[in-house]
Amino acid sequence: MNGIKTAMLLAALTALFMGLGYMFGGTGGAGIALIVAAGMNLFTYWNADSIVLRMHNAREVDARSAPEFYGIVEGLARKAGLSMPRVYLIDTQAPNAFATGRNPENAAVAATTGLLSMLSREEVAGVMAHELGHVRNRDTLIMTMVATIAGAISMIANFGLFFGGHGDNRPNPLAAIAAVFMAPFAAMIVQMAISRTREFGADKAGAEISGNPRALASALAKIAGPAAHLRNPAVERNPATAQLYIVPSHVSDLFSTHPATEKRIAALMAMDGGAAATAPSVVSVPRTAAAPRRSALDPNRLP
Repeated sequence: MNGIKTAMLLAALTALFMGLGYMFGGTGGAGIALIVAAGMNLFTYWNADSIVLRMHNAREVDARSAPEFYGIVEGLARKAGLSMPRVYLIDTQAPNAFATGRNPENAAVAATTGLLSMLSREEVAGVMAHELGHVRNRDTLIMTMVATIAGAISMIANFGLFFGGHGDNRPNPLAAIAAVFMAPFAAMIVQMAISRTREFGADKAGAEISGNPRALASALAKIAGPAAHLRNPAVERNPATAQLYIVPSHVSDLFSTHPATEKRIAALMAMDGGAAATAPSVVSVPRTAAAPRRSALDPNRLP
């Protein structure tokens, strides 16, 4: 059912993309939009991982360059019965992580140095198990494709208002203005519907892979506040990428592609058999933060 729901929502995004094409270019515009959407999906299928990793200036690490972090991922992948994914670090103080790739055999996982420096080894393992849960559940391709199409919908809505059609073919100004605001909003709603369900699924899978739901709950409580307030250049350039992360970045709860962190923690604690009263609380942080520092798990950190 989750797969059917995702396919329907992805079809809705494509239909929305075609609808914008029709509004700004008539039947021909809808046809062009369909071809573009198909081309984007095909391109994303083969290049999802490189697109996302390049966007974040991620650097690949291995057993020699980051032995502790790489070893954590390697052990978890073995427990999950997955092929070893490529492993990346992102040099930023904003604590977060994500997984990408078209299938489990071509997957990659990445974490920021801010996340590694903030969490214990067990909590890092919980986070990376969550990301491997996305890989095992085959979420990574869908999440990247949705982010790509949603970003394109925002672009075509903005450019179409000024360049769509000519003469009698030009769209009604009021309808065009409405499309500029409503189409990206509709795309965001579809993104939210797809991503929120998949985050709960990845939390469950991550807890099973790591065998420690409490560690993942503790990690979520620690990183949710800082991730929401610290600068994330990749999200600032393309807000659609926010759905890729384990916790939301620079978005309000109302428009978040993730379930409320407190609900995720409660679900994890229920898996652990812990009472709600013992669940870790989300850490709040000021909007200003200290200068970034290298991760404690990063062997290339500055002394």
